[in-house]
Amino acid sequence: MTGILLGIAVPLFLLLASLPPQAGATDIPVIKGELGPCSADFTVTDGENNPLYDAKIHVTVRYGFMSKRKSELEIGTNSDGKARIEGLPNKVKKPLEIKVSHGAMTKMVAHDPGLECQASFTVALQATQ
Repeated sequence: MTGILLGIAVPLFLLLASLPPQAGATDIPVIKGELGPCSADFTVTDGENNPLYDAKIHVTVRYGFMSKRKSELEIGTNSDGKARIEGLPNKVKKPLEIKVSHGAMTKMVAHDPGLECQASFTVALQATQ
């Protein structure tokens, strides 16, 4: 009986050991727009400078002839309040308007990838009183 259990346990252990490690809570979520080489990193906090988990970051990228095509991208932050948008175009007709929200708190951020291709934003959301 011990031989059968050992025969099952050893291959199972080897299988589990060969799997890649699970993504941790601190991994930064990334969404890829695949429209160009630019990116934007976000850190979202509340009024007391605490990171906000699952704050939504939303941007509509218009491109193509007469900006007729559009791509809507949305991502939530991790437990450290961080998220990343990759693949933004480096040429836009108007700066991108990025909406950062969490519950009733909302803030707009303007970003022109042509001026700063690898941007980083710290967004402090505060409840309106």
